[in-house]
Amino acid sequence: MKLFQSFLIILLCFSPFAKAQDLKPEYQKFISKFIQEVKSGDKEAISQHVRYPLQRNYPIPAIKNKAEFVKRYNEIFDKVLIEKITKSNPAKDWDEVGWRGIMLNQGDLWMDIDGKIIAINYHSEVEINRKASLITAQKKSVNTSISKFKEPVAILETSKFRIRIDDLGNDNYRYASWGIKKKMTDTPDLIIDKGVFFADGTGGNHHYEFKKGNFRYECHFIVMGEKGAPPAMLLIYQSEKEILSQNAKIVSP
Repeated sequence: MKLFQSFLIILLCFSPFAKAQDLKPEYQKFISKFIQEVKSGDKEAISQHVRYPLQRNYPIPAIKNKAEFVKRYNEIFDKVLIEKITKSNPAKDWDEVGWRGIMLNQGDLWMDIDGKIIAINYHSEVEINRKASLITAQKKSVNTSISKFKEPVAILETSKFRIRIDDLGNDNYRYASWGIKKKMTDTPDLIIDKGVFFADGTGGNHHYEFKKGNFRYECHFIVMGEKGAPPAMLLIYQSEKEILSQNAKIVSP
């Protein structure tokens, strides 16, 4: 479930919305309470309504717990978002959208049917500037051979490899890998451009494919999987035959 929450911010941003349904009175009740808490600026109370970790726009780190939420509250809840919430009408501006949950307006904020915040897709000017600053810092902290990219996507670690995926723009993704004991400032052992993104069903699972000669490298992100499933996997094929499969963890830059 935590993996599902991790990818939900992306899924809710880009997936076509299901047909909105009239909001049930019991949902309107907890949304009205939330609106009043935002209006009064009760950060502690609002922090109780969040499913953690609350993802932010990568590479901004996720908010891991209540204390961190309170500390970073003003970064997210700026004047614009507060006004969107406090001026909203629970019956008219909030909609139940199938399994995705309940959204404010066109998805600025999402709650589940238990009244927990599962995604905030609105980004304040503070966060926009912070993201830009973090991306600039990342470009300076990697080997010069891979320092040009639009946005970072993810860093994975398996038992043998460290893998970095970057978005180069125009639906072009880059794969760079090192031995696990090496650093990203070292020259990568392998660099592959022209990677492709694939959505695996509607649950959030997705993967990136990179091809070099008769080799294919797949980085799978497991958002909804069986109990005990790893957060990610690396699969390598040679002439369509699988030659390596390793569990991977997703790490912070």
